[in-house]
Amino acid sequence: MRLAGTDLSFDVPQLDDLPLFNQSLLEAGMPSPVLRLRKSIEAADGILIVTPEHNRSITALLKNSLDWLSRPANANSWTGKPVAIAGASLGRLGTVAAQQHLRAILGYLDMPTMGQPEVYLQLTAGMITSDGEIADESTKAFLQGYMQKFHRWVRTHSRVAEPVLG
Repeated sequence: MRLAGTDLSFDVPQLDDLPLFNQSLLEAGMPSPVLRLRKSIEAADGILIVTPEHNRSITALLKNSLDWLSRPANANSWTGKPVAIAGASLGRLGTVAAQQHLRAILGYLDMPTMGQPEVYLQLTAGMITSDGEIADESTKAFLQGYMQKFHRWVRTHSRVAEPVLG
């Protein structure tokens, strides 16, 4: 987020208090943490998902969030929302498998997903300083370019009023 410059601002929504998705809970009334997340996501012009990889897939927390806001089917908060994906892990492949799974889910949720550049970072000693800065200049420049592309992606694909066809 620090590399995005002044053109973008970010809201990092809280996800860890969402109940595990359950159709019975949904039918009883949307839980307040889900309503809070829905409001945050619907207010956003675009979504940047930065994920680690858990057992060659996305985290349960991320999947739970995607499931909650895709319900009910006629009120999918994700539909049409431009999204980009990045990830980092200790493994050599970064988050390749997790991002492939995520792309399949995002396609089903009808979210235009930025294809390039892809960010699969392998976390190495010294890559990030103790104050959260990227130490390697080439990685920093790459990520700054990624954020610029994300900004253009959001501007291009943000929801606009669709004409009424009659």
